[in-house]
Amino acid sequence: MQKMKENWPDVITLDIEMPRMDGITFLKMIMAERPTPVVICSTLTEKGAETTLQALSAGAVSIVTKPKSSLRDFLKDASAELIGEVKAAAASHPKTFQHKKSTQVTSASDLSDQIKPSSSLSQTTQRVVAIGASTGGTQALEEILCALPRLSPGVVIVQHMPERITTAFAKRLNGLCEIEVREAESGDRVVAGTALIAPGGKHLVLKRSGAQYHVDVIDGPLVNRHKPSVDVLFRSVAKYAGSNALGIILTGMGDDGSAGLLEMREAGAHTVGQDEESSIVYGMPKEAFKRGAVQKQLPLSQMAAEIQRQNWL
Repeated sequence: MQKMKENWPDVITLDIEMPRMDGITFLKMIMAERPTPVVICSTLTEKGAETTLQALSAGAVSIVTKPKSSLRDFLKDASAELIGEVKAAAASHPKTFQHKKSTQVTSASDLSDQIKPSSSLSQTTQRVVAIGASTGGTQALEEILCALPRLSPGVVIVQHMPERITTAFAKRLNGLCEIEVREAESGDRVVAGTALIAPGGKHLVLKRSGAQYHVDVIDGPLVNRHKPSVDVLFRSVAKYAGSNALGIILTGMGDDGSAGLLEMREAGAHTVGQDEESSIVYGMPKEAFKRGAVQKQLPLSQMAAEIQRQNWL
């Protein structure tokens, strides 16, 4: 930190496991002193998933997975990815972010207030909200989902994240939000008051059976260098939900989601892109806007209200 104060860096690559001070503590110091783009380069394991998620929540803009062994081969094979992440981070605009704390249950009445309606008892929603995000998306999704009331339309989400991290991410959001948030499984119904997040390493698609919407979690090749891919989700929403859908594309680098969002708009869906000022990385929303896929741009603070509007069109 003393060296940084002499010549503050443009981008920082940061491990989580370090001597003397762990990476998350150091990350929090950086963000408190002077918000700076940070790329986490760490070994990801089941045990470390929650720790890595804490780093993203504390302000890291992206993650590069570092293997436990064969580091030399990793640096050779993943050099283009690492360079790309650093360059994208350099173009990002990290911001301080106030996180909600998990609600503490202190009495029986508090417990009853926290009980969420069972999916089997929830009414089927005829409206579907599809959200795609990448770099900076964990913070953006937390802000949006935490602002939604219990009876909000059903939400399906693709957030570019490594395998195993999405489970911890969904559990964390579920503890913060009034709506139910969970990692999607094939056959899950899309119902009011529920948000389903695509598992890392799998694509998420929307299907329809009669008047009911549900999701399938499928394997397959990378699409736009990603799995899950926002385009895969958005295209399925365009096909099966059409004008009953709202598509939202959030902060992230690259162009994943822009083609699918255009298909949604052409199918009659309402489409929204995050504006440049509130985006950590104005890449995906910018590409979607350039293609004509975005009907209107909104700051992050207005996304939850847009989802709750009775009539999107």
